[in-house]
Amino acid sequence: MARRQESLAFGGQALLEGVMIRSPTHIVMCVRQAPDNIVTNVEEVESVTRRHRALGLPVVRGIASLFESMYHGVRGLSFSANVALEEEEEEFTWKEWAIVIVLTAAMSAFFFVVPFLLTALLPLEGLLFNVAEALIRLGIFLAYISLVSMWGEFRRVLQYHGAEHKAINAHEAGAPMEVGAVRGYPRLHRRCGTSFIFIVVLVSIALFSLIPSPGFLARLAYRFALIPVIAGVSYELLRLSARHEGSLLMRALTAPGLAFQRLTTREPDDDMIEVAIAAVQEVLRLSGQEPGTDQPEGGPREH
Repeated sequence: MARRQESLAFGGQALLEGVMIRSPTHIVMCVRQAPDNIVTNVEEVESVTRRHRALGLPVVRGIASLFESMYHGVRGLSFSANVALEEEEEEFTWKEWAIVIVLTAAMSAFFFVVPFLLTALLPLEGLLFNVAEALIRLGIFLAYISLVSMWGEFRRVLQYHGAEHKAINAHEAGAPMEVGAVRGYPRLHRRCGTSFIFIVVLVSIALFSLIPSPGFLARLAYRFALIPVIAGVSYELLRLSARHEGSLLMRALTAPGLAFQRLTTREPDDDMIEVAIAAVQEVLRLSGQEPGTDQPEGGPREH
């Protein structure tokens, strides 16, 4: 049981030809550079929700964690791209970060505003309007994922996503961290960010239904204003579902996300699983779950 509780603190992300695993104290990025070479980068981290008490409050910590995850995610993708292309890694400039933030905000606005505008064309009000809006939002997202998954390079990222899930599932089950053993575990995981998307949809329906329906512009404005609140509440529900995932209610809450992961993951090959295992093993070692090893210095290295 101790292993299960410790693993709740681990998060992951697929990279370009690699996998990133994060614990409360470290980020490990493992990237396949050549058939027989995996480059590993280790960074010590301390979440802003731990450094600043106000940012660790319920709901607020969800908003802070999402921005923090975006920051580390983009840095991970940049690192993996440079390793895969065998180029020298460079830190993002403030201009590049500004572009990332603007693009992220634009995509968030698109997925919240466009469904609202399309639903406004229908003769619906109240709860029916909110449900229809949510279904349109999901439909747009499904179409987006389906289209980009046809691109060969992105499909490999989805395979690494599946490898990440398999490795974490195997660890949580106490299985040996070997390719043959890990391959038999599912590529789906209840704590995946994909489940978060469906929780966001449910929270948005509930929250928008509680707010009176003023004029068109006011309804559009509070959809922008409530994005952080929806994200924060959804984060708390995802944490709750992770701690009580055996309950019928939490299984029902995460079931749509599990089904959706059949689109956002693909079956990985053995080389991809090997990369995911390397990342999980390094995080476990850094977390003190594998005795008899020394703490490594940060920075990239190769196995």
